[in-house]
Amino acid sequence: MKRIFTLAAFLLLLTPAVIAQTTDTTTTKRFSLHFQQTVITQYKPSFNALYSGQNSLSPISETQSSITSTLYGAARLWPGATAVFNPELSGGSGLSKTEGIAGFPNGETFRVNSVAPAIYIARLYLNQTFQWGKEKDTLADDVNQIAGLRSKRYLSLTVGKFGMADFFDDNSFSHDPRSQFMNWSLMDNGAWDYPANTRGYVMGLVSELGQPTWTLRFAFTMSVTQANSSTWDARIGKANTQTLEFEKRYVLSGQPGTVRLMTFLNNGKMGRYREALQLDPAAPVVDTTQRYGRHKYGFGINAEQYLTKDLGIFAKLSWNDGHTQTWYFTEIDRSVSLGGELKGTSWGRKDDVLALAFVGNGLSHDHRDYLAAGGYGFIIGDGRLNYSPEMIAELYYKINAYQKKLWLSPDYQFILHPAYNTDRGPVHVLGIRAHVEF
Repeated sequence: MKRIFTLAAFLLLLTPAVIAQTTDTTTTKRFSLHFQQTVITQYKPSFNALYSGQNSLSPISETQSSITSTLYGAARLWPGATAVFNPELSGGSGLSKTEGIAGFPNGETFRVNSVAPAIYIARLYLNQTFQWGKEKDTLADDVNQIAGLRSKRYLSLTVGKFGMADFFDDNSFSHDPRSQFMNWSLMDNGAWDYPANTRGYVMGLVSELGQPTWTLRFAFTMSVTQANSSTWDARIGKANTQTLEFEKRYVLSGQPGTVRLMTFLNNGKMGRYREALQLDPAAPVVDTTQRYGRHKYGFGINAEQYLTKDLGIFAKLSWNDGHTQTWYFTEIDRSVSLGGELKGTSWGRKDDVLALAFVGNGLSHDHRDYLAAGGYGFIIGDGRLNYSPEMIAELYYKINAYQKKLWLSPDYQFILHPAYNTDRGPVHVLGIRAHVEF
């Protein structure tokens, strides 16, 4: 595994001397400026629960709201170089303080102590792209993207602060909780414990080698000092992550499709579930077993396919070893999801979208034994566990309310066995999302 990552890093970070930087003389735009604001309100009625622990979803009825506002700024500095700066505001809370469900229903919430709106830097990075060849793609003016031409053959290097989802595990139908499915399990491959601080961003380097029908990406990023924290670990040689993804684009029966294969390796001062059980079988605490030299590794498969110009489907499968504690994202060690979306052309609403997805999440044996003995993670833990996979279905309808700038999305999620516990639930979550972008 380490040799694979080392080879990938060498191939992607080595800039060939023969690559000639091309300048797009047909474009005079130097800047890109966009804005988004997303407000999500979710309600769950009461549900049956035989018991609850410190990280359980509250069994009483509850309503919570979240808000995020982001200003996306990008500027050309010199040929091939772009600087990106995104200040962001977020506030509010998820249901039950964003605890009690591994596949949490609101992807716009963070596990922070305060619900008051806070402003922070989401992204601040520099991208340098080297290009060669005559085939060109036309890039539209978009979020963190300046309109212009780019060769279909390129090597780009990005360094700074960003979100891993900006570059990895993309999907046309299931990736962005601001405009697509809201559930955490559908934002990315659920078992990918992707590197991030509490608010979902990371410091590091991404390299990308692009070709007309495929792309290879590699990232080396920092780690935080504790699970779900915002303090970066200065011991980069011992606390770091590597992520490698190969993307293949194709056309099937005249319709585009994409398959992405990803693998990752996280290194740091993490604890191990089995060791925590051995130290204290009656009340294990995984944090007491933390030390450097621990690893978490896994893979993800992500596929999408248009069947017609209005109908598309997707499927994802992911797995991690599940021995070391969850450090960044959420407590999922195995996940499978599938779904699709249908544009409203056939009922006279061509910009509306109807979408449905199903998810199954699971835990490793070490992880489930730890929770069953009364252990807690940073997002789930009922004090004990009658294990069964967490099953989720999500249905939403996205309405173009005003000139593709204001979107309203009623949403329903059904969650069976929340936090993998057959003694609790099922849970019904009703939501409404308002999203503004321009």
